[in-house]
Amino acid sequence: MNEFDLIRRFFNRPPADGTVRLGVGDDAAVVTTTPGHELLLAIDTMVEGRHFFADAPPATLGHKILAVNLSDMAAMGAVPRWALLSGSLPDNDPAWLAAFSDGLFALAECHGVSLVGGDTVHGPRSFTLAIAGEAPAGAALTRAGAQPDDDIWVSGTLGEAALALAAMQHQIALDPLLLPVLRARLEMPEPRVGLGLKLRGLAHAALDVSDGLIGDLGHILTASGVGAEIELSRLPCHPALKALLDGASRPLALQCLLAGGDDYELCFTAPPAARKTLVALSRELMLPLTRIGAITAAPRLIVLDEQRQALPTLPAAYNHFPNR
Repeated sequence: MNEFDLIRRFFNRPPADGTVRLGVGDDAAVVTTTPGHELLLAIDTMVEGRHFFADAPPATLGHKILAVNLSDMAAMGAVPRWALLSGSLPDNDPAWLAAFSDGLFALAECHGVSLVGGDTVHGPRSFTLAIAGEAPAGAALTRAGAQPDDDIWVSGTLGEAALALAAMQHQIALDPLLLPVLRARLEMPEPRVGLGLKLRGLAHAALDVSDGLIGDLGHILTASGVGAEIELSRLPCHPALKALLDGASRPLALQCLLAGGDDYELCFTAPPAARKTLVALSRELMLPLTRIGAITAAPRLIVLDEQRQALPTLPAAYNHFPNR
C-alpha cells in the first residue's frame, strides 16, 4: 500500500458540508468561506515519546490530535470548519490506521469538521494537524482584554490528565479502578467548542488550558497587562487529587493542579455583572464553570493557599523545550 492508497483508503471521507468544493486528492483544497466572517487558523503537533506513549491506542491518538486543535478554536470562539493532517508513520499497518482514522473522524463528525488534505511520510510516529475556523468579523475571543476586577473562570476540572500521567510514569500509585477514568482525560480530551461560542461578547479574554493553569493564565495577564489572584481552594478537581493536597503528595498534587497541562478546559475572564449569566450557561451546557479568582491591576500572579496565604513558590509550567 503506497502513500496515495493509504490516503484514499483511510482519510478520503465525504466533506461535512457544502463549503468544500475540492478536498482530499488534489494539490490543494478549495473551500468557501462565510461572508462577513474572519478565518482563524491553528496548528498542533504530537510526537511519540513526547506527547504520547508508544503503546497509546491509535483511536485515542486520532481523537486527540483533532481535539487539541478544536480546543484552540473553542478558546477563540470560532466555529471549526476544515482541517489538514500530516503524519509521519513507521509503517502502514491497516488495522492501526483504521483505528486512528476512526477516532479522528468520529470527533470530526461531532463538530462538523471536514478533513480537506494532508500528507504522509515514513519515519518516527508523529502527527501535525492544522485547523481553520470562522467567527463573525471582530468577534473572536483573544488573550488580550482582561480588565482589573474581572472574575477568572475555568470550565470542567483541572489536573486529572496530569495525575494520570504521573501514575503511568510510576510517580504515584492510584486505585486501579480510578486510573482508566483519569487516563481518559489525558488521551480523550473533550474540546469545549460549545462554551467558546457562547462566550463571544460575554468574556473579555480567553484561552484553553493546555500547558497548565498558571502558565496559560500568565499568557492572558501578559497580553492584557494585568495581574491575577486565584484561590487554591476554589480550583475544581477530582476528589482523589483534592485528597492528595492534604497529604505527603501535596507537591505533586500542586504540580498537577496548577501546572500539569493537557486539561483542554477554557480559562476566561468576565465582569462580575456576568455571573448570573454564566451560572445559567453552566446549567444549559451541563458543564461546570467555576469562578477561581479575580484580575488585579498589579501585574503579578498570586495563588492563595487554603489559609489565604500566598504560595511562596509556584510550580513550573510545561516547557516544550526543557533544559537537558
